[in-house]
Amino acid sequence: MKKALLSICLVFNSAAFAANPVFPEVFTADPAAMVHQDTVYLYTGHDVAKDNKTFFEMHDWLVFSSKDMLNWTEHGSKLAVKDFSWAKGDAWASHVIEKEGKFYWYVTARHAKINGFAIGVAVADSPLGPFKDARGTALITNDMTTDTDIDWDDIDPAVFIDDDQQAYIFWGNSKPRYAKLKPNMIELDGPIHAIDVPNFTEALWVHKKDKTYYLSYASGFPEKIAYATSDNVKGPWKYQGILNEVAGNSPTNHQAIIEFKGKSYFIYHTGASQNGGGEFRRTVAIDPLYYNEDGTIKRIQMTTEGITSAQ
Repeated sequence: MKKALLSICLVFNSAAFAANPVFPEVFTADPAAMVHQDTVYLYTGHDVAKDNKTFFEMHDWLVFSSKDMLNWTEHGSKLAVKDFSWAKGDAWASHVIEKEGKFYWYVTARHAKINGFAIGVAVADSPLGPFKDARGTALITNDMTTDTDIDWDDIDPAVFIDDDQQAYIFWGNSKPRYAKLKPNMIELDGPIHAIDVPNFTEALWVHKKDKTYYLSYASGFPEKIAYATSDNVKGPWKYQGILNEVAGNSPTNHQAIIEFKGKSYFIYHTGASQNGGGEFRRTVAIDPLYYNEDGTIKRIQMTTEGITSAQ
């Protein structure tokens, strides 16, 4: 793949379009996006492109960046399961956030010694790394959450920093959870709390607009993205309904919601790539996100055209 601009840009009526999927030459999944200065950094999982697959095969995480949401630069793999001595496989969903000049990359990986999936954290001085394991051990392990019968309930970390600079980590499969983080961002600060929302599956994401907190998540299976709102990051959460439907040719769904240069974006993955996509060969897509006057979110319209400069 060329290391120049990856997006396919079409010109029509003087408006530029970044077609979906955004990166047709590489299989990407579980997007998480971060705005830093004048750039969007997009962190994704990486489906291995093999035929006749029967399950996910993922070994590392990829990074892309853009200054306009239309043209994207590939930065390649900046973190892998092998960078965590305690992990043995499965580079599932992750999340990156900045605090006080440091960049923290929270990842899901299967633990080498403790049964089940775990959440770890790497740190860097730049959004492009180099990243290194910040602890040498996992932050959250399966033996810390014993109220489910599955071993993949500790996945899909998402970190949110509130206005008072208190950081919270959200995660879970089948049961949604959150906990405070200490100021160092690599230790839990207190107990693990349950979250009460209906029909939860996985893929928590928290963002805030004006005075409203938004909690979005994958719901049901095949997964749609639902969301709830609150006036407090700790809840209680008011269910607001479905945000987007099942993504093409993929029973899983995973979203990131950001605001960049005054516009809001919904970033997700789909299996609808014409380059041989499918359940285990997913690719990232981006569409506009709009709010209603009452603060609720309009249902996402998934498109093949993607983002336009005239949005």
